[in-house]
Amino acid sequence: MPFTVTMPKLSPTMEEGTIAKWHKKVGDKVASGELLVEVATDKATIEYNALDPGYLRKILVNEGILAQVNQPIAVFTEKADESIDRYAPEGIAPTQPVAKEAKHQAAASPTSAAPSPPASGLVQQPAFVPEPPLETYEFAFPTEASSLPTRASPLAKKLAREKGIDLTTVKGSGPVGRITSRDLDLGMPAQTVTFGERSLPQVAPGTYEEVPLTPMRKVIAQRLSQAKTFIPHIYVRQEIDAGPIVEAREQLKNGNLKVTYNDFAIRAVALALRDHPVANSGFNSVTQSIILFKTIDISVAVTLETGLITPIVRHADYKNLGEISAEVKELASRAKTGKLQPEEYKGGSFTISNMGMFGVTDFCAIINPPQSCILAVGGIEDAPRVKNGQVVVGKKMGLVLSADHRVVDGADAAKFLKSVQKYLENPALLLI
Repeated sequence: MPFTVTMPKLSPTMEEGTIAKWHKKVGDKVASGELLVEVATDKATIEYNALDPGYLRKILVNEGILAQVNQPIAVFTEKADESIDRYAPEGIAPTQPVAKEAKHQAAASPTSAAPSPPASGLVQQPAFVPEPPLETYEFAFPTEASSLPTRASPLAKKLAREKGIDLTTVKGSGPVGRITSRDLDLGMPAQTVTFGERSLPQVAPGTYEEVPLTPMRKVIAQRLSQAKTFIPHIYVRQEIDAGPIVEAREQLKNGNLKVTYNDFAIRAVALALRDHPVANSGFNSVTQSIILFKTIDISVAVTLETGLITPIVRHADYKNLGEISAEVKELASRAKTGKLQPEEYKGGSFTISNMGMFGVTDFCAIINPPQSCILAVGGIEDAPRVKNGQVVVGKKMGLVLSADHRVVDGADAAKFLKSVQKYLENPALLLI
C-alpha cells in the first residue's frame, strides 16, 4: 500500500525547510529509524529518520528545493513492486515555487508593484524594487586608443589648448565621432601620466539578478525588520582602555591558555549583569509585560555563510574564562556545520555581537527579541592615552549597547555599560 512522507516539523517555529540531502535513492528499502533525509531549517541542518519501513518509490522534492511543513516530499510503498500510478500524495499542496534567478527583464516598475492600501491598524511594508537597467546609456569616454588623427572642430581644438585638455580622452558626439566644444566637459587634462586602456562595458548600467532568500535569511530578514520597527532602540556608547585585556591575553597565552577578546567580553558582561539585573531582561509583546530572567544566558552572534545564528552560553556568570572560551569554540564549530540543537540557539537573556575581527571601530546592533539588550563590540586599535598626566601610546575598544527603552532607561543602560568597562579595564576581576 502506498503512503506519503511529508516535510516534518523539526522545530517549534519551523514553517518550511530545504531538502539538503537525500540519503536514499528511488527503489531503496528503508527501515524504520533509518536516516532518510537532511533538512535545512531556519537555523540548522537536521537529520530526519524514517518513521515507517518501506520502499522509496518517488522523490517529490529534490535537493536544494524548499518545501512547507506537511508538504509531500516522497512516496513510499510497503512492497517493492506495488503500483503508484493512481496514488495521490497526501498533505498540503505546494505553493508556487520561487525562481532560482529572476533576471532584470522581469523586474516590475515601482508604480506597478505598489501595494494596495493596508487594512486599518495594520503596518504593511512598502514596495522597494530596483529600477530597470538603463538600456539607452552610452559610455561617455573613449575605450580604445586610435591611430587616426583626432577629429575635432576648430573651436573644440582651440578650447582644448586653452584648458589643457587631451583630445584623445574625449569621445565626440558630432558626425563620424567628431569632437565638438560641448564634448570637452568630460575631457582629461593633457599630461604625461595616463590611466591606460580598458575594454568597453558589456552590460547596461543597473543590470542585476535576484537570488531567493535561504530559509535562515528569510527568518533573519523578518525578525530584524520586526525588531527595528517595533522596538524603541536607545544606544549608549563607551570607549574603553583595551591595554589591560591585551596584556592579560598575552600573559594567558604564555601559560598555554588561548582565549579571545570576545571571551573576555562575555565574562565581563556576565558579571555586569549580576550587578545590573535590569539589563538581563526582556519584553513580552503579547502580554505587554517585562521579562525578568532569573539566569544569565548569553547569546553569542556567529556569522555563517547563509546568515547569522546565536548559540547560547548558559549560566555564563558561573563559568570561568577558560570554560567560556572552550564552550564558545565548540558551539561555533557546530553552528557552522548546522549541528546545533534548537535549545542551543533559542532563548538567551542577553546578546553579544562582536565585529572586532573585521577591524570596525564600532557599530549599532539590532536587539534580539524578546531580549531587551545587545552589546556590539568593536575592534581594538592603537590610540593615544593619558597616563599620569602624560600622553602615551595605548589601545582602545569601542562598545555600543542597544537597549529596549520600554524596559531599560538610559541611566540604567549607562550604569551597566560602565560596569562592563570596569571589568574589561581590570581583567584580574575576570579571572577570579
